[in-house]
Amino acid sequence: MNSANVVVHIVDDEESVRSSLAFLLDVSGFAVRTHATAQSFLDVAGGIHNGCLVTDLRMPDIDGVELLRRLRASGHTMPSIVVTGHGDVQMAVEAMKNGAIDFIEKPFSNETIIESIRRAVDLATSQVDAEQVRERVRDRLNSLSERERQVLKGVVDGLPNKLIAAELGISPRTVEVYRAALMGKMQARSLAELVRMVMDIDLSAPNGVQGAA
Repeated sequence: MNSANVVVHIVDDEESVRSSLAFLLDVSGFAVRTHATAQSFLDVAGGIHNGCLVTDLRMPDIDGVELLRRLRASGHTMPSIVVTGHGDVQMAVEAMKNGAIDFIEKPFSNETIIESIRRAVDLATSQVDAEQVRERVRDRLNSLSERERQVLKGVVDGLPNKLIAAELGISPRTVEVYRAALMGKMQARSLAELVRMVMDIDLSAPNGVQGAA
């Protein structure tokens, strides 16, 4: 995924701050969207799959720390940067504990905020790339037959062919045939690669290996 596809979301209750930062990022080549409140951002956060966040720490109703808490609680791992006022270091540390990758004290230079946002955008790009890889693995898992998934589960559990065969009531040679077939469907060049592919997938999910056994 190209980092140019990542949208930087700015959350700040001060319109002048939002506008000036958005202008800086726009002329620096970033895609930007602004939000006047944390709640307005949370309302759309569930549909954001390629973004990073720059949020002010002190805001009415929902502050920056609470915003990050709610994002974490919803399972969102969007890279986030917290902008703090002087004397807010303790709160900034709390923000880091809740997933912020950086905090920047006001006043800050253009170079400082741009460098931090570039790191966040790079991280967001890596996360999206990783999720796209997982999605391809899920698609390949879904292409397996029930028996192939049963054999795959045994392989991932580290069982030898003879034990897989005994558990499934088939011959070891038949297990070898299924293993060869699922290796091809999963596009795995080795057993180690096959195991790495599925280790990051929720095997207890309905479309995972466990659920198909």
